[in-house]
Amino acid sequence: MRRRLRTAGVVAAAALGLVASAIPANAQVGTGPWTAENPSFNVQERGCGNVDGLTFELTCSTGSGDQRAERRYVTYTGGTRQFEGSFRITSMAGTRISLKQTFRDAPTAGPYFMLAVERGGRLYAVHGGETLGSGATVGTSVRVNTVHQVGSTHKVYINGSLKQTVSSSGGSYYDKFGAYRTASGAGPVKVTWSGIKFWRK
Repeated sequence: MRRRLRTAGVVAAAALGLVASAIPANAQVGTGPWTAENPSFNVQERGCGNVDGLTFELTCSTGSGDQRAERRYVTYTGGTRQFEGSFRITSMAGTRISLKQTFRDAPTAGPYFMLAVERGGRLYAVHGGETLGSGATVGTSVRVNTVHQVGSTHKVYINGSLKQTVSSSGGSYYDKFGAYRTASGAGPVKVTWSGIKFWRK
């Protein structure tokens, strides 16, 4: 009897496993089909920036110079790319810190999109100053998705809701996330990211 029960349990567990595997194991937004990617990255630490795994920290209140703690992912060209990740600010005495960037690599290098946070929890686009969300306070987890169709549009989702759509030119781009002092910002700040995923189509 025990063996029969154990066998039934194994069959039930296997059936549950099949059901679970049929459910999408990701939370991507936008229409698919999507293909998962695992792009390589470099860690960038400058000024008072420090990176420890997926925890990024600016330890100083310096309002000048290059203060950053980030992951810089490999360049992509063409197609549609999606980034997903959740951040949780664990301490923030500073303000106006960039958390996620879509950076142009060519033909002209420079920041294309920067998502930043002010002390108090307002999320905004650095270029243009548009408010993209609120409630990004210390201890609160916030999910960010960017969907970039190169040569067409760049879309930003906060906690699954579309917050911004802007036009995109062709060229080469890359994703960055972590903690970066904007031109009008300063630390200190400490933020932990999780659930980092990438897709393409």
